Amino acid sequence: MSSPSTTSQLTLRQFDNRTLLGEAAAQSVSDRMRTLLAERATINMIFAAAPSQQEFLAALCREPDLDWNRVNAFHMDEYVQLPDEAPQRFGNFLKEHIFDRVPFGTIHFINGNAPDLAAECARYSRLLQQNPVDIVCMGIGENCHIAFNDPHVALFNDPVPVKVVDLDTACRQQQVNDGCFDHIDAVPTHALTLTIPALMRAPHVFCMVPGINKAPAVYHTLHSEISETYPSTILRQHNDAILFIDSDSASTPPQPLPWVQGRG
Repeated sequence: MSSPSTTSQLTLRQFDNRTLLGEAAAQSVSDRMRTLLAERATINMIFAAAPSQQEFLAALCREPDLDWNRVNAFHMDEYVQLPDEAPQRFGNFLKEHIFDRVPFGTIHFINGNAPDLAAECARYSRLLQQNPVDIVCMGIGENCHIAFNDPHVALFNDPVPVKVVDLDTACRQQQVNDGCFDHIDAVPTHALTLTIPALMRAPHVFCMVPGINKAPAVYHTLHSEISETYPSTILRQHNDAILFIDSDSASTPPQPLPWVQGRG
């Protein structure tokens, strides 16, 4: 069991380990999916691609009685100029961990190798406008980025839904820390990303953040001033966002944390 608490409008749930976190997050997401699917013909969801999401995605695929044929899937970012077959491409990660495992109605991939990136941003923006997103399943980066909105490019009032960004050093180093690349020089320098308003426009946001490397980001998310310096702090202004953390990502400052009453 976990004990929920709130920081501003953000609900916080803490668990002993990332497996329990993933299972609880999958239960929460699938419950919301069932509720929405009982009310409408289809729903639209955005998924993050990162090692931090693996336990959650695996558990979500095991959830019973979900009519995946009525779910349209999007993902939130993609590297620019990685080979189509590269396992680090986020579309390929999501194919392995969920898109090829359950029968979605439609899956909309971002093409980081499009010959005209501005046109690709416009195309994906139109898809999001035509299919308003109901649920976002996301993580938080070590530098508090959400999607690839690193602090130096994050805009809470971004005028566009999708844009090209350059990745800061902390973001690129995280990809090495996560074991996705052998060294930082192998990490692409640019990506396409959904912007912060595109993510926060969804009525329901579920944010899964396990792991010791994410502890400072979790602390800043909950306690720093809500600003683009720490992009994930915007979650505290969302009407229905849940942050799932484990004992590792909650380990700064020393436990027990003042904002969590009880342990999962």
